[in-house]
Amino acid sequence: MKLIFAGTPEFAAQALAALLAAGHEIALVLTQPDRPAGRGMKLKPSPVKALALEHGLRVEQPLSLRNDEAQTMLAEIGAELMVVAAYGLILPKAVLEIPARGCLNIHASLLPRWRGAAPIQRAIEAGDAETGITIMQMDVGLDTGDMLSIHPVAITADETGASLHDKLAETGAHAIVDTLAKLDGLSPVKQPEEGVTYAQKLSKAEAQLDWSQPAQELARRIRAFNPVPGAATLLGGEPLKLWLAEAVAGQGEPGTVLAADADGVVVAAGEGAVRITALQAPGGKRLAARDFIAGRPALAGTRLGV
Repeated sequence: MKLIFAGTPEFAAQALAALLAAGHEIALVLTQPDRPAGRGMKLKPSPVKALALEHGLRVEQPLSLRNDEAQTMLAEIGAELMVVAAYGLILPKAVLEIPARGCLNIHASLLPRWRGAAPIQRAIEAGDAETGITIMQMDVGLDTGDMLSIHPVAITADETGASLHDKLAETGAHAIVDTLAKLDGLSPVKQPEEGVTYAQKLSKAEAQLDWSQPAQELARRIRAFNPVPGAATLLGGEPLKLWLAEAVAGQGEPGTVLAADADGVVVAAGEGAVRITALQAPGGKRLAARDFIAGRPALAGTRLGV
C-alpha cells in the first residue's frame, strides 16, 4: 500500500522498519522536530527520522498539522492510509480524512484500558497481568476509535518499563503488518464503554517515592519508571535513583534501610518492605546492589527520603 507514516521514538521506528520490510511504499514520513540531546545538547533526529533517512524516504517535521500548508502537503501525497505510532502531534479531523482509508494507530495497550500518553508504564504500575497492542481506526477522540485487531502481551513479575516497551514495540511492528495484510477482511469493533482508564503522562514529581505506601505499589512504580522518569528518593539529603525492586517481607519505620547486602537494599515501607537490586547515586553509574553498598558499609539503619 502507499502509506504516510507518522511516528517519533524507537517504538515507532520498529513499526516503520517492519512496514518497509513487508514491501509497503512509504511515500512520506512525519516525525517530531530534532531535539537537543547529550552533554553537548546538539540537535538529534528522532529514531524514526534516522531510519527514514537511511532508506532515502521523504521526511517532514511540521510543528502542527492544523494549518492549510501541512494539510495540502499530506493531500498531495495521495496515500491510501496513514499509520501513526507515538507521533506526538494531535491529528485534526481534516487530516484524519485525507488518506483514502483513513488513519490507523498502533496503541500500546488493550483498549479501552490505558488510553493516553503512558500506557506501558501505567500497566506495570497498576499491577496488570496483561497488556498488548491495539490497532485502531483513528477518530477525533483520545484513543477512542474502533478496533481492528488486538494482540495480547503478558506482563511478568519482574517487568520494567524498558522490557515491556521492547516487547510491545516488537508486537506492534508485527501487528500493523499483519493487520494491513488482512485489512479488507477486518470489521472494525467499537470499544466497550466499560473498562476505560487513562494513562496520564509521566512526571518527575510522581517519581519521588513515598515510603509510607505499600511495598507492592512502590516496587511496581520503581520498575514501571525504569528508565523514564526514574524512581527517586533521598540518601543523606542527596538524590538517589532506584531501578529494580521487588516487594518482600519486612517491618520498620517507612524509609528505614532494614538490610543491605549482596542480595539488595531492603527498605521498610508502609506495608512490608522493598528489596532494591539496582541503584544510582548522583553523577554515578547504575550499579547492582552488591557494588553500590561496597563503599557504603553503614547503610543499614539509615533512612531514605530525608
